[in-house]
Amino acid sequence: MSYGVMHFCVAVIVAFAVTRSWVAALGVGLVEPVIQTVAYTLHERAWARRGRSASGVTGQSHFGAGLAA
Repeated sequence: MSYGVMHFCVAVIVAFAVTRSWVAALGVGLVEPVIQTVAYTLHERAWARRGRSASGVTGQSHFGAGLAA
């Protein structure tokens, strides 16, 4: 939670420094984390798909492959 608050504050401060508008800065501070979350999710899915296709492994994470249970 503290990271999220810090991230929001940094986004608002940077947006305010660029725009000199609190309305725009708060808008950016609220919208940016949503867009970043969607982008992160898409990136992780693409990265996982790339890893599976490169290793020939399907249906399981390649991080645990080779470890004894």
